[in-house]
Amino acid sequence: MRKYQLFLPINTEIFIPEDDSVRLLDEILDQLDYSQLYNSYSRLGRNPSITPKTLFKVLVYAYMNNIYSTRMIEKACKRDINFIWLLAGEKAPDHNNIARFRTGRLAPFVENLFSQLVAILGEKGEIAYKNLFIDGTKLEANANKYSFVWRKTTEKNEAKLQENLKNLICEINEQYQASYEVDNKISLETVDEIIHLLENHKNLMRIEFVYGKGKRKNPIQRQIEKLIEFKYRQQKYNEHNELFQGRNSYSKTDTDATFMHMKDDHMRNSQLKPGYNVQIGVEGEYIVGVGIFSDRSDQLTLKPFLENLKQQLPMKYENIIADAGYESEENYNYLETETQNSFIKPSNYEISRKGSFKKKINLRENMKYDADMDEYICHNDKRLKYISDTKRKSKSGYESKIKIYECESCEQCSFKEKCTKAKGNRKLSVAEDFIKYRDKSLKNIISEEGIKLRINRSIQVEGAFGVLKEDYAFRRFFTRGKANVKVEFILLSLGFNLNKLHKKIINNRLGISMFESKAQAA
Repeated sequence: MRKYQLFLPINTEIFIPEDDSVRLLDEILDQLDYSQLYNSYSRLGRNPSITPKTLFKVLVYAYMNNIYSTRMIEKACKRDINFIWLLAGEKAPDHNNIARFRTGRLAPFVENLFSQLVAILGEKGEIAYKNLFIDGTKLEANANKYSFVWRKTTEKNEAKLQENLKNLICEINEQYQASYEVDNKISLETVDEIIHLLENHKNLMRIEFVYGKGKRKNPIQRQIEKLIEFKYRQQKYNEHNELFQGRNSYSKTDTDATFMHMKDDHMRNSQLKPGYNVQIGVEGEYIVGVGIFSDRSDQLTLKPFLENLKQQLPMKYENIIADAGYESEENYNYLETETQNSFIKPSNYEISRKGSFKKKINLRENMKYDADMDEYICHNDKRLKYISDTKRKSKSGYESKIKIYECESCEQCSFKEKCTKAKGNRKLSVAEDFIKYRDKSLKNIISEEGIKLRINRSIQVEGAFGVLKEDYAFRRFFTRGKANVKVEFILLSLGFNLNKLHKKIINNRLGISMFESKAQAA
């Protein structure tokens, strides 16, 4: 057997290169304020086996190196020289300790720690709080693929249950001369009252309930059992309705997750799977903001994402650059109110550049507009006159003002089939505020600055997602619940930012926040 000589003390310092990323992580994370995290621990009793600051460093370094499992992190702390150096003599944490810290202790404070890192990058001149590139992606939740609850199915089954319940109550009203209302939705309190009434009758008549095969149940027993079953099912539907929160579905194994189409699902058929809509904001190739949403649409995420960013960061961004999925009057109005420049690509931008778009005579964009008379002129030189106003409410509750125009006469018009399917005159709905905001954003994106920003949006924010999904192989969350999922992705973003800073230092690219287009580079 080979013999080994152990020399003490063991100095791991000599094994870590001077330009290693673990040294940069240790230096940067030492500058953060951990007072809020430390205050969450009780001063009574024994101290934790590993200090929260060191455990936080270990977690971030693990996510820097594509290690997400708590058991694999525990193994790395015992075997990997960089993790051992980072522990600085402290005891290696076990997987339970790591899991409790990640999903319990860290959740309320991780966003503050992340914001502190962004502020440090700002002090180093890496972030200027000028151009914020926003995009989102769908990431699969740690939930069973077949644990779905659909809102339409729930509503359909609940309606059937209520109908059967009303029929039973009508029968009870007639049999016991009661007067329970059946016009509205039957509440659980009403069901309890009816059960109490039937039990009183049962006691008065001294009826004994029977169970098992060959036993004949009394009508009162059947009615009470039906009411108890109705009550149980209605409670279940009430729980479902509370958990939907405006969504069309949720997962039983992770109730915050919504069933969404995933681009890279294993079946290659865009099947619905439980997931989260992950939003990030990027500047200078660094992730500066993270948002986790249960909404499938990016449209509803922009305002809450920017509101949260405004609270977390020391400064507000000047320019907001996003793709067509974020376009809405509410988002335009919000940016206008916040005095932030909108560089949102209109949803019809690509199609409007095609020749076929101009041939569609039914579109408002292809009609002449008489500003003095406030009238549109169709392809047949007929005038569409303003007739009334209406309001349109979005899913978030935002109200848009809509003006309705109607053609003076569509009779015997040779273009009517191409213009409208209506039997009467053509009507046109126009959201003037939305058109004004869209035109302003369009001018911004086709300007020289806008073209450069659009190029950088596709490189920086879409590139960040590409790195996280492919290089970091992060395509599915390991924890459950929106709060825990956010902790995971912020840890991933912390690792991403520190790796990016390290690469910029190595490649001498510090201070470079924008990529030049080929024409500008030439």
